[in-house]
Amino acid sequence: MKTILPALICLLTLSACGPLSLYYREGESVARMQTETTNCQVQALKDAPVANQVRQSPPVYWPGRTYCDGRGRCYRNPGWWEPGRIYTVDVNQGLRNKVEAQCMAQKGYRPVSLPPCKQGVKSRVAPARTTTLPPLSTESCFVKFEDGSFQIITPGQAG
Repeated sequence: MKTILPALICLLTLSACGPLSLYYREGESVARMQTETTNCQVQALKDAPVANQVRQSPPVYWPGRTYCDGRGRCYRNPGWWEPGRIYTVDVNQGLRNKVEAQCMAQKGYRPVSLPPCKQGVKSRVAPARTTTLPPLSTESCFVKFEDGSFQIITPGQAG
């Protein structure tokens, strides 16, 4: 447990540093964008429902080894088969993602992915949750708050 905890903390820290992916339409309220996203996700789930399939990866053969004791006597351990891993795949996931993206595109949104802001950028801007999607540039980044909300920052632009 002691060795797992630091790895888990590290993983959670890294996942918090990942990009912010959302549907974007300049000037739209974040609340409206979130409502539209949820509506499209629900519609996509109706149009392309979860269709899990159980699959198995191929088995792996591990050949035996020969050990010699240095006195001319050698022993051979037999090889063995390791069964394939059993896993589940939702075969409609890709289609569901496309249906969701098409639904959002019909509403005028496009997907964007923003990197987390570096400390130097964060320190120059007062923390304030984004309520309206601002104009973006190649320099735009985000700050995530503990409650799951975020702030989009575009260096060089006010607000």
